[in-house]
Amino acid sequence: MLTLAVFGLTFVLIAGRRLRALPIGRPAGALLGAVGMVAVGALSPEEAYAAIDAGTIALLLAMMMLGAWLEEDGLMARGEAALTRGASSPFVVLARVSLVSAALSAILVNDTVCVLMTPVVVQLCLRRGLPLVPFLISLAASANLGSAATQVGNPQNMLIAGMSGMSFVDFTLRCLPATVLCLVVQLGLLRWMYRGALAGPLQEPTSPPTPPNGATRWSVVLVMIGVVLGFLFGLDLAWTALGGVALMLLLRREDPRGVFARVDWTLLVFFAALFVVVGGVERTGLLGQGFAALAPILRFDTAAGLAAVSLVITLGSNLVSNVPLVMLFGPYVEALSPTPLAWTVLAWTATVAGNLTLVGSVANLIVAEAAREHHELGFWEYLRFGFFTTLSSLGLGVPMLVLVDALLGA
Repeated sequence: MLTLAVFGLTFVLIAGRRLRALPIGRPAGALLGAVGMVAVGALSPEEAYAAIDAGTIALLLAMMMLGAWLEEDGLMARGEAALTRGASSPFVVLARVSLVSAALSAILVNDTVCVLMTPVVVQLCLRRGLPLVPFLISLAASANLGSAATQVGNPQNMLIAGMSGMSFVDFTLRCLPATVLCLVVQLGLLRWMYRGALAGPLQEPTSPPTPPNGATRWSVVLVMIGVVLGFLFGLDLAWTALGGVALMLLLRREDPRGVFARVDWTLLVFFAALFVVVGGVERTGLLGQGFAALAPILRFDTAAGLAAVSLVITLGSNLVSNVPLVMLFGPYVEALSPTPLAWTVLAWTATVAGNLTLVGSVANLIVAEAAREHHELGFWEYLRFGFFTTLSSLGLGVPMLVLVDALLGA
């Protein structure tokens, strides 16, 4: 019972973000839960250390550092010029923001992409007189959707990569078509829902853009290409990304403390602590009983079963967040249906479910917090779009995953 009490408190803190009675935030809440699991005897200190997936933590760290070098080299500061060059209307710029956000999120962690791009998008909107709401929503929703395409796009996909044993190429081949299809539909939804705000020609800038600091260096781009090639050739994801970091350190020959300062260490603490919390609650056996009870309706070989799986994962992802849900649900996928389709459906639904509400994804919260000074993106304001894009992504994306699975299996 003590273990379940610790588990319940932890996920109330995570789902509630900042409670009035205990306003410590998500990472601190997870850390409190991890310490609680050891304190009540659910796990020994040694078992707690063993519960942490070092590969996932290392991959997150490496991708954040590579993203920090992109920012340091002035590539993000030049983003506004690239997004607006030759654009004839606000929608063209919004479409470019969406496509760039999705593409970058497929090779960098989506949270990192939102950290890097939000200031660029806010500055662009302010200088061009563009409405912030559709651009902020487009940035966040496209980052989530684009991250569903690969194993390194978001933390939950990184977890699934380790659980499933699927190769980077196999996973991407299965998820990329659904991502492209749903991204096109999402752009159509944005154009329809914000047609009034996006009408008319693109205005001239009211002030010159902020210049980047120093000359642009392209070494990080070449290293990123090498890292992605390593992924494609089936090398270990974490060590390939860490190899890219090591190469950058050798190429730069300078103190990297500025890059380390840009790493979101609280996010790493958050995920490490969650591993411990989930490991503790798994020891109770209650999760196994719960999933066993749901097993008859959670099927991957029927339309009704896939609908049930999608509904459970979507609701669960928005109650406890997608990463904890994957940690809890992932170990039982193999018992339910140990197939590539099952793993890709789990990854896809857990990721696109983050687009349903403002609090459904860390990427959404990053965008909202970074833009708060200029516009406070509201829960209902986001849900108005999030409901429709999530519904379309599930309704079109899951059948596309099934179709691709049938084609690859033929």
